Amino acid sequence: MAVKIEKKIVGYALVNEEDKAKAAADAQAQKEAASKVVQLGEPLSRPDKLVGNTYKIKTPVTEHALYITINDVIMNEDTPQEHRRPFEIFINSKNMEHFQWIVALTRVMSAVFRKGGDVTFLVEELKSVFEPSGGYFKKGGKFVPSLVAEIGEVVEQHLQEIGMLKKPGLDEHQQKLVSEKKAEYFEKHAQSGEEMSAEGFPKGAQLCHKCNTKASIVMDGCLTCLNCGESKCG
Repeated sequence: MAVKIEKKIVGYALVNEEDKAKAAADAQAQKEAASKVVQLGEPLSRPDKLVGNTYKIKTPVTEHALYITINDVIMNEDTPQEHRRPFEIFINSKNMEHFQWIVALTRVMSAVFRKGGDVTFLVEELKSVFEPSGGYFKKGGKFVPSLVAEIGEVVEQHLQEIGMLKKPGLDEHQQKLVSEKKAEYFEKHAQSGEEMSAEGFPKGAQLCHKCNTKASIVMDGCLTCLNCGESKCG
């Protein structure tokens, strides 16, 4: 097919064997680089039926409770490798104040769930979000840095229930230590009429930076948590 040249020719060159070899090497290099790209794969398709849990959270920063529903898809059903993994998340509430960003958050999280792979990183990302006002204490005396962080705790709880995350807890030695510290403290101070919180910790207890619970008291000159056993003295 004839090609009409619209511009003035100012120079020309012939393709030699060296140019052909270089072009072939560049093409091979691009092919090898493409082969190293890790593909996440196509998003999971939604089955007609999903199983899931709904969690209720009530915080001092919202007038009405939030209901968080996480639905799971069953992978490798009826095989020894059968397991559940999160597929989608919804958050509902009568309070419309946070509606816009909550919808955006749940859509992005659901998209990450459907992509597959390791989704547990979402827990730490959400729990590391801090409220400019300083956060709040929820029932049980545990400090929560933000509403987003509490949503992250719910996701963490769900992933633990379906086996994607290991449930935290004290081992036998740690549990024994905490029980001994509690018994020792109550023996020394309970008879003096010191007030206790609804959670069973002294009202003057400080916030433990390990478990985020107001349960740290000074014992034998050392700050010790009566909830998780964390001690500044080791």
